[in-house]
Amino acid sequence: MVSPIIRMENDELGPPWLKPMLKATYFIPCRIHGDSNKSECNLFCLDCMGNALCSYCLIHHKDHRVVQIRRSSYHNVIRVNEVQKYIDISAIQTYIINSAKIVFLNERPQPRPGKGVTNTCEICGRSLLDSFRFCSLGCKLEGMKRGDPELTFKLRPKHCRDGMHGSESEDSSTTKKIRRTFIFNRALEGYHRAGTSIDGEMYSSSSDDAANNISPATPPIVNYGRARRRKGIPHRAPF
Repeated sequence: MVSPIIRMENDELGPPWLKPMLKATYFIPCRIHGDSNKSECNLFCLDCMGNALCSYCLIHHKDHRVVQIRRSSYHNVIRVNEVQKYIDISAIQTYIINSAKIVFLNERPQPRPGKGVTNTCEICGRSLLDSFRFCSLGCKLEGMKRGDPELTFKLRPKHCRDGMHGSESEDSSTTKKIRRTFIFNRALEGYHRAGTSIDGEMYSSSSDDAANNISPATPPIVNYGRARRRKGIPHRAPF
C-alpha cells in the first residue's frame, strides 16, 4: 500500500506513469514476440506502467491508454497531440519533425551552445528559444524536484479559462457592433438629408422632410445651348 506522503509527492511531480515512460527502453525486439516481423517495442501503456510494448502486445491492452514513442536523431520523442491530452507540457520547447510537432522525452546535453544563444535548458544546458525553460519532459521533471511552484504537469481546466475569455470577447464584440451601428446610422441620416450617395447608391431625402420644407425647390440647371427648340417654331434648311 502506498503511503499518503509518497502519493502526494507523486501527484506533485506528475502522474505515476511519467517516470516509467521516461525510463523504459524502446526500439528493441519484444521479449515475447521477438520472432515476428515488426516486433520493435515503440509503445507504452499508461495504465499498466510496465515495459515498452510492440504492436502484437496491444491485444492484451484493449481499452488502455497507449502512446507511441518515436525516434529523432537517436533520441526518443513523443508527439505533442498524444501527450498533451494527459499532462501539461508548458515551458518545454517543442519541435516539428516530419510535419508533426514533437517533444523529447529525456535530456540532451549540449556542452557547447551555439553562437548568439541567450537561453539554455535549466537542467542540461541545451540551446533553447527565449520563451522556454526546458528541452524535454525529463528536464521539466527535474526542475519540479527543485521546488519551483510555477511548474506543474497537471492540466488546467480549459473550459473555465475559455469561458471567461469567451464572455469578455463576446461582450466586447457586442459593444463594438452597437457602436458601429450607431455611427453608421448617424452618418446615413446625414447623407439622407444631403442627398449624397453612399457605396454607389443614391439616397434622397424622405417624404416627411420634403413636406416640411416650406421654401420652393431650386429649379434644375438647364443647358440652353443644347436644349431642344420649342415645338411651335419649325426649323427649315436654307435654300
